[in-house]
Amino acid sequence: MVTEPVVRVDNLRISCAGRPIVDGVSFTLATGKVVAYVGASGSGKTTTGLALLGEYPRGAEVSGRVHVAGQEITPCNPPPAGVVGFVPQHPSAVLNPVRRIGGVLREIASPRQAAQTIGRGALVADALRRAQLPTGPDLMRRYPHQLSGGQQQRVVLAQALMGDPVVIVADEPTTGQDAITCREMIIELAALAHRGAAIMLLCHDLDVVRALADQVVVLRAGQVIEAGDAASVLARPRHDYTRALVAAQPDASAIRITPRPVGAADRLSVVGLEAQHGTATVLHEVRVQVAAGECLAIVGRSGSGKTTLARCVAGLHSPSAGTVLLDGCPLPGSVRRRSRRELAAVQYVFQDAHASFDHHRTVLEQVSRTAVRLRGLTASEARTAAVNALADVGLSEGTVRRRPASLSGGELRRAALARALLAEPDVLICDEITAGLDTLTQAEILDQLAELRRGYGLTLLLISHDAAVVTRLADQIAVIHNGRVVERGDAAAVLGAPEHPVTRRLFDSLVQAREVRTGLDDSVLSGTRQE
Repeated sequence: MVTEPVVRVDNLRISCAGRPIVDGVSFTLATGKVVAYVGASGSGKTTTGLALLGEYPRGAEVSGRVHVAGQEITPCNPPPAGVVGFVPQHPSAVLNPVRRIGGVLREIASPRQAAQTIGRGALVADALRRAQLPTGPDLMRRYPHQLSGGQQQRVVLAQALMGDPVVIVADEPTTGQDAITCREMIIELAALAHRGAAIMLLCHDLDVVRALADQVVVLRAGQVIEAGDAASVLARPRHDYTRALVAAQPDASAIRITPRPVGAADRLSVVGLEAQHGTATVLHEVRVQVAAGECLAIVGRSGSGKTTLARCVAGLHSPSAGTVLLDGCPLPGSVRRRSRRELAAVQYVFQDAHASFDHHRTVLEQVSRTAVRLRGLTASEARTAAVNALADVGLSEGTVRRRPASLSGGELRRAALARALLAEPDVLICDEITAGLDTLTQAEILDQLAELRRGYGLTLLLISHDAAVVTRLADQIAVIHNGRVVERGDAAAVLGAPEHPVTRRLFDSLVQAREVRTGLDDSVLSGTRQE
């Protein structure tokens, strides 16, 4: 018997102000199957995914038809609550900043509790376990800003799972996740498909696509340029663009050996740093150093304290003890007490680029403002410098004259990088800078950072869960676990012969996860959820 697809999209076309965003996309998705959409930032992946919820950009012109679970979906006729679960690339966009995590989860669970014998607390705990989050009171009492980007993403997944959706639209669900959590997330998504959920995966990480997808659709400028069985498309791509995407994937096994220059002075030093969130201490006696032109990679599991350390260095989180030194001189603990020169010297590219922009002003206005405030340029000079900096990261003037909501997550991430570089910093903090970017754009960004280090002595503090990115850029590595540095040393030594158990687990090849859907038996997959 032929089963009717749970999702059917026919000749979907979406345009804004005459500019096509999605151009004639058609596909079907059956229960228990995973289709992965890949392509450059701005290619139309997220817009296509949101169409399954009946959501479109403001002022968009739409044609074509979208059916989910036998119902035609339009903005006036969205799917019933819980039928389609959406996990956005930017979790901060859907998390209420003034509400604690526990209160929101219990509220979402209440309608389901009325129809089931299981209690509300058990429903919440089940969703948290499936999203690879702790079920204790500490998480439930926190606000979204007190969670790492990876933890925020998993909270949103937990919210979606409580509805028992028949379709899940997962937009970069492993972005900002460490290798351990990433594999656990892949297992949970595989288990959801195993139990009959249809999954639309929007993803730049080709290892994750290999692990999960049955079918792959390659989008470019809103058009499908290649589609087919996942193994065939990724192993034997037919289109030149697909071949370039696959070829540009970083190689985590190519360990660089870059000896530290003899007599190199420390550009940045962190001495005995401690920090707290409320009454909880999240950093304990952290000590790291990095020289001019070097890259120090800070790695560790989501929630281990990496971003808090970076925010302390940038003056965005005041430490409770310890010192941050730039060229041997202590930096004030808060940006409010730093001089213009000190502010320009240490720049931060945030993991959640969406939240780092004011959505009422154009991207170009905000990027150029950096050169006015921190370099003293005139408005005209700053605009010219901003246009050039944005062009260097692949963003046209036409694109950046729009407001942030009109740009994709990857485009905003590149704009955030250009904004930071426009300050001409001595130290650049990159928090998951390549997460959510296609492999071609990743390669361009990494090449640009490498050139800045060589040409200008730029010092990088890199926070990344991507072993390939760490391998490509890092000279030194510091591994943080539960707020403490548990391993530190030359990148080649740490990557080649890790000593701490956490380090060994973090740098296990994600390629092993490709076997998840074929190598795990039914009992393992079904056992990820306690029925």
